[in-house]
Amino acid sequence: MINTYEVILRLAIGAVFGGIIGFERQSHGRPAGFRTHMLVCVASVLIMIVSEYYYYLSFIDPTYIRIDPARIAAGAITGVGFLGAGVIIKTGVTVQGLTTAACLWIVSAIGLAIGGGVYLAGTIAFIITFFSLWFLRIVEKNIPKLIFRFITITADDSGDEKEIISLLREAGSSITNVDYEMDRSKKETIYNITIALKDNIPMKKILDEITGLSFVKKVAIRS
Repeated sequence: MINTYEVILRLAIGAVFGGIIGFERQSHGRPAGFRTHMLVCVASVLIMIVSEYYYYLSFIDPTYIRIDPARIAAGAITGVGFLGAGVIIKTGVTVQGLTTAACLWIVSAIGLAIGGGVYLAGTIAFIITFFSLWFLRIVEKNIPKLIFRFITITADDSGDEKEIISLLREAGSSITNVDYEMDRSKKETIYNITIALKDNIPMKKILDEITGLSFVKKVAIRS
């Protein structure tokens, strides 16, 4: 059975570790910030302490209660999964909040480790988490990545798909998908084109070139 000072130490370490990770998330404007991460970590520590306490009671008197401490810890991870789902937002093909959801999950795991008295593993996990959030962000910014844009072009009957595709490729983009819609009453063809760009090319330039085509009636570009 752990003493009072050990309980206070574990809860304090959990609050510090969770708070530091939460502060990093809040400083970047994420929905789950300082207080959320600190509370999740402290809650996980407390859950593990309670698990150990009931396990101690079952060890002293098996007739009093029988419990598997791992089951309570597993319930904590499941509960954090609901919190993580709440911070994930999908916009088009872009998904935001995955890193914050992962942070809530790892913060809970760190709390369980500290609550179980596994200080070394919990501390190393905290250091790795903080390193990946703070320092690897700089590395990630310098990694080249594709930028996707969705272009909707409304053209009349004289529309030439090859000319549109050629124009987009000359602008430095690659075509990843083309869908078609046709309105016979209006004599219009709608092209829904997905393009990928290696560089952040100004969309205004592509927009001007597409609208310069004689058969184009309307253009919309979305990210």
